[in-house]
Amino acid sequence: MSNPLVIKIGGAIMENQSALIKLFQVTNQLVAQQQSVVIVHGGGCVVDELLAKAQFVSKKINGLRVTEPEHMPIIAGALAGTVNKSLVACANAQGLAAVGLSLADANMITCTPADPVLGAVGIPQANDANLLELLLNNGQLPVVSSIGSLKDGSLVNVNADDAAVAISQLINGKLILLTDVAGVKGADDQYLDELDFSTAQKLMKDGVINGGMVAKVNAAFHAANTLRRSIAVASWKTPEQLFKAQNNELFGTRIQPVSH
Repeated sequence: MSNPLVIKIGGAIMENQSALIKLFQVTNQLVAQQQSVVIVHGGGCVVDELLAKAQFVSKKINGLRVTEPEHMPIIAGALAGTVNKSLVACANAQGLAAVGLSLADANMITCTPADPVLGAVGIPQANDANLLELLLNNGQLPVVSSIGSLKDGSLVNVNADDAAVAISQLINGKLILLTDVAGVKGADDQYLDELDFSTAQKLMKDGVINGGMVAKVNAAFHAANTLRRSIAVASWKTPEQLFKAQNNELFGTRIQPVSH
């Protein structure tokens, strides 16, 4: 059996039911072909909405959400509850057998505290693959929210890209970061087939890679360097590309780890 596909979703796809349905239809075909798949998700847009309703103000430092401890019940409820269960229900409606999890379930991922200025945020580490392997061997689809816990049992918010990297490490998975664009563009405004670190640094310096794409590219390099293998940044608008991942064919922009 080929390595599991670990698909990270977040952002706009969460608010696009038809795109989610399409993604889960493709996932169902992959699982039917004995391809294991794990979905890892964030859901910042839902978190923002619920925090605003509770009249909490959410701050960010360098694009990272500051999670005030008193916000944590709302954030955990949004990600491990509302978003997770909506994704599970949508997947099951497309014929999958989805199971909703958080990083803390069965001690899959352990967390240590991040920089205290970020509040209740955890750094995830791969720990125990038993539950995930059991589900995958049974043809089920784990849907994992980016809520973890510390050694003392307190809940923490985890960056969803980092959560997806830790899950990939746990099960030796092939990581795909699905975003709202087809990849990373180069200086000629064309999508790049692959991107190495020095080229990325130059494109950022020249302002070609800018805005929200800077954070995505940095997260992708962090993932590639941690996993020591290339990973794909691709669009959720064309989920049929996931069949290429199954066959190790190139799609989206392939982010290469920094060679040692």
